[in-house]
Amino acid sequence: MQNKRNFHLLLLGVVCFFTFFIHNKVIYPDIMESRNLITAREMVEYNNWLVPTMNGTLRLEKPPLPTWVAGIIEWVSADNIVLQRTAAGVMATLLVFFMYFLGARVTRKPLYGLISALVLCTSFNIILMGRTATWDIYCHSFMLGAIYFFYRAFESEGAHWKDFLWSGILMGLSFLGKGPVSFYALLLPFLLCYFPIYRPSLRGKLAPLLVMVLICLVISLWWPLYLYLYHRDMAMFVAAKESTAWLERNVRPWYYYWKFFLESGIWSLFLITALLWPYWKKRIALKKEYILMVTWTFAVLILLSLLPEKKTRYLLPILIPSTMVVAHIIFYWHGKLTESKLLVGWDRLFFRINTLLIASIVCCLPVGLYVYCFMLTGGGIGIIMFIFTALLFISAAYILLRSAWKIKPLHFLGGVVFLFFIVETFLMPSIAGLFNNPDIKSIKAVRNMDILEKIPFYYPEDEELRIELVYEAGRRILPWNTSGDTLPALPIVLVSARNAEDILPETLQSRVNMTFIGQFDDNHRKAGTKWHSDIFVRNVTLLEAKH
Repeated sequence: MQNKRNFHLLLLGVVCFFTFFIHNKVIYPDIMESRNLITAREMVEYNNWLVPTMNGTLRLEKPPLPTWVAGIIEWVSADNIVLQRTAAGVMATLLVFFMYFLGARVTRKPLYGLISALVLCTSFNIILMGRTATWDIYCHSFMLGAIYFFYRAFESEGAHWKDFLWSGILMGLSFLGKGPVSFYALLLPFLLCYFPIYRPSLRGKLAPLLVMVLICLVISLWWPLYLYLYHRDMAMFVAAKESTAWLERNVRPWYYYWKFFLESGIWSLFLITALLWPYWKKRIALKKEYILMVTWTFAVLILLSLLPEKKTRYLLPILIPSTMVVAHIIFYWHGKLTESKLLVGWDRLFFRINTLLIASIVCCLPVGLYVYCFMLTGGGIGIIMFIFTALLFISAAYILLRSAWKIKPLHFLGGVVFLFFIVETFLMPSIAGLFNNPDIKSIKAVRNMDILEKIPFYYPEDEELRIELVYEAGRRILPWNTSGDTLPALPIVLVSARNAEDILPETLQSRVNMTFIGQFDDNHRKAGTKWHSDIFVRNVTLLEAKH
């Protein structure tokens, strides 16, 4: 059993390496990454580790643990997007391993844990979050670990102090990662489902449970308490603003998340099939475990739908229980074949529909790759790489088709993992071409201009400044009322949508020499497309005092 577990962990480690770490620098940083990394950069530059800022403004909306990690990376290796995303990949890997441990523990079947973990790390949203320096992956990874130790403590005889202590520590770290988000979106739904279904006994566990809560509160609340004591007004303002935002910002109807299953990516149809509870509850041997995962999935969905503010990335926690729902039917199919060597009736039909649809799509990928590389982009990867990649796709399609026709669920899962290996290893740079602008002229160039070194940057306060420009410029860009008669201490650099001559009043123009540095375009999409926006196009002008 130990050798099997070691093999499972080694396999998951290899899969996670290709899933989260290979080619993780090819996509440009987005708005969320820019905000997070600017905050980390200012932690190091201005030594404000306890009171973070973003472009000179206090950023207290989110607890600082992930930003501390990013700040340490920034201190060790400045502006290293690969290392920053590697940290997120480590947390995603931790999430996958906790998934394995929880799945294996709940069912007492290591193979079920392996299936759950492999489905998780081939799910779309998990891959996305594990490849970008965003903070959601931190809180949910820690919380899944807390749930694993919590479950282990309650499903074992005795007090199990160690498990409760670990659960409390990880809950606290989850709060320091993103506040109460994972408590509401992952832990609360689990508790609402676990206690009615399993009815665990509290005998001998009350004392360690209370200590768990105490440890969680100590780790969670020391930073908010520090802010309340030393920055009370700002802390109260931010708390009120965040509470209002949850009620008034990005308000969507209650049914907005009806397409939640699409977050699973390739497993979307599998998830819909696996959630047919009236059918599967009569067949799956692990009935209680299956009901727990199904109800947990719907509990997450309902609680998230109750919040007025909704974004698709908030659906990340629903992938955790829904992944285990998918694992149940794969494990069931495998078990049925082990017992009777065949699937019959609806079991056979469900398996064939799910697998053949995916296999058919994969069969079309070589054609799609050819169209993209040689008809749309005029040669994306070269003829030799195209032939090699097309052959790999054909191999993956063969594995998927054969396992679909021969009804081999584990082989099909292996084929999906192999498919993702191909994409992540050989196609990620080309896929990045769909989102990256090869003709980009980034404002990042100002970092290497000696003439602008140590000169403060400003922008007209009546213009919107995208935070991505602040990240690329590598320094703060502060607001300035250009319509007044007051000049900041010269020299300064003006970053503006219009020419400096059209912005500054004549009274100010008469007092400065203006040197046009250049126009920069930080659009990640090509000019002429609907995604190209003037908000990322900015003029940079050096203003110096006249003598």
